[in-house]
Amino acid sequence: MDLIKTIEESQKRPGAQDFNVGDTVKVYFKIIEGKTERVQVYEGIVLCKKNEGARKTFTVRKISYGVGVERVFPYNSPRIQKVEVVRPGKVRRSKLYYLRDKIGKDAKVKTLVGAKVTAAMQERNARAAEAAKAKEAAANAAENAAPTEETPAEA
Repeated sequence: MDLIKTIEESQKRPGAQDFNVGDTVKVYFKIIEGKTERVQVYEGIVLCKKNEGARKTFTVRKISYGVGVERVFPYNSPRIQKVEVVRPGKVRRSKLYYLRDKIGKDAKVKTLVGAKVTAAMQERNARAAEAAKAKEAAANAAENAAPTEETPAEA
């Protein structure tokens, strides 16, 4: 049993950002299409968090052209560059599945306000940005350190 926990601990993503259910977030997710890579920003409300440890996931819901779209992200995925909190939400439930039935203004979540909340949100976003920069620098260093095939010099 301890072996499984140690393996899961090693698979956790360092610098994963804390956010809560009800927060409006921007998830910067790396998309790989063939040889090209791009970052897709997915903005919406966090409906729920599930599981714990390395298997932890969160669901983000957004309204796109009048249709509700939900996406489940693995919390510790290496493809997530950062999660930026846009607005902290004020909710009293751990799962916001009732928002699926709401339309228009009813689907909104109240926003937490105050100087402490704003400072905490800015601090979390700054930590997420630093972690994303460190992750990108590590990826660039690994890419540059990879051995390349050398062509023999012509005499």
